[in-house]
Amino acid sequence: MPSAFHFSISPFDCLNSEERTLVRNSLDIAYFREGAEILTPGAHPEHLFVLIKGYVQQWDGDELVATYGPDDSFDGRALVSGKASSRFVAAEEVVAYQLAKEAVSELIASNATFGALLFSDLSKKLSALAEREGEHELQSLTMARVEEVFIRPAAWVDADDDIVSVVRVFRDKRTTNVMVRDNQTDPPRQGVFTITGLERAVLHGTPLNELKVRELATFKLITVKPKDPLFEALALMIRHKIHRLVVMDGEHIIGFLQQLDLLSFLSNHSYLIMLQILEAQDLATLQTTAEQITRSVTMLHRAGTKVEQIARLVQELNAKLFERAWQLIAPPDLVANSCLFVMGSEGRGEQILKTDQDNGLILRDGYVCEHDLGAVCQRFSDALASFGYPECPGKIMVSNAEWRHPATAFAQRAKGWLLHPSGDNMMALAIFLDAHAVCGDATLLEQVRGELFKLATDNGMLLARFAAAIESFEEGQGWWNKLLSLGGDEANQLDLKKAGTFPLVHGVRALALEARLSQTSTAARIEALVTAEKLPAQMGADLVECLRFFMALKLKTGLQAIVLGKQPGGIRVDKLSSLDRDLLKDALGVVKRFKAMLRTHYRLDVL
Repeated sequence: MPSAFHFSISPFDCLNSEERTLVRNSLDIAYFREGAEILTPGAHPEHLFVLIKGYVQQWDGDELVATYGPDDSFDGRALVSGKASSRFVAAEEVVAYQLAKEAVSELIASNATFGALLFSDLSKKLSALAEREGEHELQSLTMARVEEVFIRPAAWVDADDDIVSVVRVFRDKRTTNVMVRDNQTDPPRQGVFTITGLERAVLHGTPLNELKVRELATFKLITVKPKDPLFEALALMIRHKIHRLVVMDGEHIIGFLQQLDLLSFLSNHSYLIMLQILEAQDLATLQTTAEQITRSVTMLHRAGTKVEQIARLVQELNAKLFERAWQLIAPPDLVANSCLFVMGSEGRGEQILKTDQDNGLILRDGYVCEHDLGAVCQRFSDALASFGYPECPGKIMVSNAEWRHPATAFAQRAKGWLLHPSGDNMMALAIFLDAHAVCGDATLLEQVRGELFKLATDNGMLLARFAAAIESFEEGQGWWNKLLSLGGDEANQLDLKKAGTFPLVHGVRALALEARLSQTSTAARIEALVTAEKLPAQMGADLVECLRFFMALKLKTGLQAIVLGKQPGGIRVDKLSSLDRDLLKDALGVVKRFKAMLRTHYRLDVL
């Protein structure tokens, strides 16, 4: 009886101790030579195979449809149906566990999650996964650290300052507490004076302009460190009946942790960030706030928040951030007579971690800008770069004069992209179709989009050329070859955007253009296409689940890269869990079927 079976791999990681014992008692080990056929079409399987060593390829006729590596299992569907429909071949020497069919049936009957993860389609697998992640939400929240919360900077006063002077500091710094430095003691001491101390100051009887803050400050500080767990900070506040803690890193005072900020973080951190953006009076404050967005994303991801909800929230926060930055930089008459918009994944609301800037500016026809428009726009692009949004390599930014025009001229330019379908023009058109207004007069963007739709939708050849970009990254047997390369080659990473996200997003975008849909998010476009019977409902549901899976996988690997101090990039398939690899295969399979549907719809073979 094998004793080293990995119960940490999917779907066996959801089994209880009794079910694990059943698995141990029902296992055997098998060996297959390279080229051996493990299952053939029509065979009646008696085992579920779980690979220990080597790779197995699944073939439908002459087409390679999947590759399985260590910790992967197959063929659950054949086991339930009683008959294999594909050919499974050992690509090299294979050692595998064989789990008896009777044991698998018993596990399916007793554990619905196991059955969903083993056999169901992509959407059911992801639903089962979401339920499991939800169980960890409370635990994840308690793992948050003090440094993840907004720490208010400390204003300092001298212990000899009078109360009236301190109140002026409260007003000027828009704060309710200050640090007090007393250099008359040996050694010098540090204390805190808060707005609640004003009541005692009034009752003291001494005129406030003569009463020194030293008399009322508290010099016994209650402190926390940045790395302390958040729940410990909350416990300290409750224990001492106070509403703020001093945050210290060694001997250095960083600032105050306010109870309101702590509770806001736990209940709705995004609200606090939004408030800071709206109240920001300079770009430096916005830069500090922008850094909190990524930390908020980390917190939400750790808490098990659904990726589509995180994406929607980030889109709202980014839009407010860009709007406020534009309002601080651009003169009021320019803001009122223009529309600042974002494009690409930011426009679709599918960008979570910060990526390249993609934005443009439409001016009202007849408006004469008397300012140095180029300098204003350059300052805006520089500000976004300082916030952590890198410059677009293709210079699709307002700092590039090609991306700022009056409305009529912009519409003519957009029509030119469609009428002269070069690679660059198709890219420009695609990215513009995702445009989303963030500041100024949004009707200017709708005016340009409307002119484009008038021209686009009746020309089948133009639409086909536009849709053909889904083939841009085709590579022989597709990305299944990448999935076969599980040997740890860092250079052989999977580009998720090329393999899955782009063909999915662009295919939906092409169908949306043909149907004159105004929606900009991919999920909203799919819903509208299904409603209009332009896309089969099951395909629509599968595409939405695929998109969310790609976004979640990109977010997870991106956050891991940030923790390691690296730039988010390709995905090391060999580093994925067996569950993620399994889901990735299913998702890429859906994209493959979608592309086949688009080839037929647009007759891409005759282009």
